Amino acid sequence: MNFKKINYIEKGINWIHEKTNDKQFLIISSVLVGTSAGLAAVVLKLFVHFIRQYILEDHLLNLDFKYIYLLMPLIGIGITVFIVQRFFKGKLSRGTTNILLSIAKKGSFLPFRQMYSHIITSGITVGFGGSAGLESPIVSTGSAIGSNYAQRYKLSYKDRTLLLAAGAAGGIAGAFNAPIAGVLFALEVLLVGINITAFIPLLIASASGALISKIILQENILLYFKLQQPFNYHNLPFYIILGLLAGITSLYYVNLFDKVERKFKKIKSKYWRWILGGITLAITFAFFPSLFGEGYESIKHLAEFRPELIYKNSLLSSFLTTPFLIFLFLSFTLLFKAVAVGATLGSGGNGGNFAPSLFVGAYLGFTLAMILRLMGFEDVPVGNLTLVAMAGILCGVFHAPLTGIFLIAEITGGYELIIPLMIVSSISYVVVKYFHPESLDIKKLRKKGTIISEDKDISILGKIEVESLIETNFSEIKPEDTLRMIVDAIKHSKRNTYPVVDKNKLLKGIIFLDDIKEEIFNTGMYDTTLAIELMRKPADVIHLRDDIFSIMKKFEESGQWNLPVTNEGAYIGFLSKSSILTKYRNELLTSL
Repeated sequence: MNFKKINYIEKGINWIHEKTNDKQFLIISSVLVGTSAGLAAVVLKLFVHFIRQYILEDHLLNLDFKYIYLLMPLIGIGITVFIVQRFFKGKLSRGTTNILLSIAKKGSFLPFRQMYSHIITSGITVGFGGSAGLESPIVSTGSAIGSNYAQRYKLSYKDRTLLLAAGAAGGIAGAFNAPIAGVLFALEVLLVGINITAFIPLLIASASGALISKIILQENILLYFKLQQPFNYHNLPFYIILGLLAGITSLYYVNLFDKVERKFKKIKSKYWRWILGGITLAITFAFFPSLFGEGYESIKHLAEFRPELIYKNSLLSSFLTTPFLIFLFLSFTLLFKAVAVGATLGSGGNGGNFAPSLFVGAYLGFTLAMILRLMGFEDVPVGNLTLVAMAGILCGVFHAPLTGIFLIAEITGGYELIIPLMIVSSISYVVVKYFHPESLDIKKLRKKGTIISEDKDISILGKIEVESLIETNFSEIKPEDTLRMIVDAIKHSKRNTYPVVDKNKLLKGIIFLDDIKEEIFNTGMYDTTLAIELMRKPADVIHLRDDIFSIMKKFEESGQWNLPVTNEGAYIGFLSKSSILTKYRNELLTSL
């Protein structure tokens, strides 16, 4: 019966597709994709809530041994690793890096399994206490929904990319009940060089996702705050200091998280990687229990100025007898969050950095407020600093200032803090951009040879797959071949360029037809002249690892239209400047 209903829905969408033009169908599709992505966010949130509420809190955590929860992340990550290996062939593309790579290099196609794989794996990882966020998996799920929907109804690359971003926007909007933040996230993080017409589908998708979330999810599951104090311009110096600290802390978090994750991934054995990750988390949680899971509950405790609820289960709780010691404890909790997230994801768990960014921001704002109060500033707005710092860290980690500003504005129910949000986010962003011009996801893509840029020309050039343009139908000449053998090769070739390659496939030189015209008509040289005497060194050589920009520079500096391509000296083929320009024109037309 369910399959029949799905079939009826599909027939209905096909009928709508036939009866509407492209723009109308795109708008309707945005509603469907946004609603589906919002529903996926709801399912994931409820899944994690079910694990935490009915498995951990109602059963396991009621046992006499209260520290049994320290073993839960080990179990959750172990289950996740098993599922990935058993059902997803050991591959689970995490984070926005995978989505950006899909947009740039894979025609915005995402695999079908990504519509459900992240819900299962991240739900188990975070539900059992893995120190990571659910928003990045929600973004991956929503993007996959948009991409696969577009594939099913054979939409163009431009519309497919737009619906992919619409799915991400709907997912973020559903996760936080924050439609504007969902739109801005899609524009700042996923889409490059988008025009104004894209706003409408994104807005509709984001509103649809937020609506589903509002209807189904309860307020205690969502991250939501009520402002306790209005903005006072006399506190402006504190917000400036907070902005600087947010930028520095963002740099610290990104660098340490990346380092810890890479250290775990260098461990070849998945078994030992999992065990070491679980042990690391257990030790960390024993001292800093608020690092367990997403950490949203502890953020609410901070915003409500109830830090005692954060350290009550810590092994250090009996030592935290003064405000200064509590300040130190919260500061170390902030600093160890990057380690906990890196260990969770590096050891095989699934999740993201969205929630951890908000966690770090909340702790940063609260600890600054505490130290200011210890210094004698009794009227410091603790709740406001806690909330505003969340935007500062979010924009620093993701290079998305507008997303951070409007997310906090929406989850606080208004725009009372819009001025301090703008101040802290902009200062944090400037600090981070100075030291890290590119976000962590963009840096990972660049290492893979993919370029993402706000400049449309650069972005389009970065999409070009150079390897697919390499031409290999050139007749190869050996260094010891005689002129007679070269002439015979010329007879059977339509090219006027001939690579000279030794028995180990190493490129020794190039023979150009124009260079040997006189020798060709001198038959007396046929058996006495060798290829090594006729070849010349190429003006330049393209290495397989070169990116598109260094390749274009080599073409410009050499003045050549064809250059040989090698891989560690071994000849592969030739690359033509004209083929790159043709590919660029086609990509440009597709993006319009």
